[in-house]
Amino acid sequence: MNKTLRIGLITVIGAFMLAIMPLPDWAVEFRPDWVTLVLIYWAMAFPSRIGVSVAWFAGLLLDVSYGTLMGQHAVGLVLVIYVIHIQHQRLRVASLLQQAIVICVLIFMKQLLVLWVDGMLGRAPDIGLYFMPTITSTLFWPWTYLILRDLRRKFSVEKHYQY
Repeated sequence: MNKTLRIGLITVIGAFMLAIMPLPDWAVEFRPDWVTLVLIYWAMAFPSRIGVSVAWFAGLLLDVSYGTLMGQHAVGLVLVIYVIHIQHQRLRVASLLQQAIVICVLIFMKQLLVLWVDGMLGRAPDIGLYFMPTITSTLFWPWTYLILRDLRRKFSVEKHYQY
């Protein structure tokens, strides 16, 4: 296994750990969408290696870990990573603020899709704080981006892709 796959796998596992880590009751609604953030970064950095199939698999793992309908998060992640693949060259040169705005819209779309499926199943949550992860994910994007970029550079992962 080369360095790219190892670093990517470790960070995705770390994102899953952050996604299922127990939090106090007041903080559960504020948890950022860590898996989506990490997959967005790697899809922007290595679009040829992180694609919709990886997003589908990660989404299925999220569905299993959250106990939701199989494919619910998977379809949302596939949609997000597909848009990232289409726009990855533009996003690479955008500022962190511009990237955060795009990511805010993408995570909002993903959460709207998950909410729609939950509503169709008759288990729609309280809408009051439902979209809070969109805001917290947007706020955490610059730090996620900088940490993952520094990890990638520290371990010299594919120098020809650095930006």
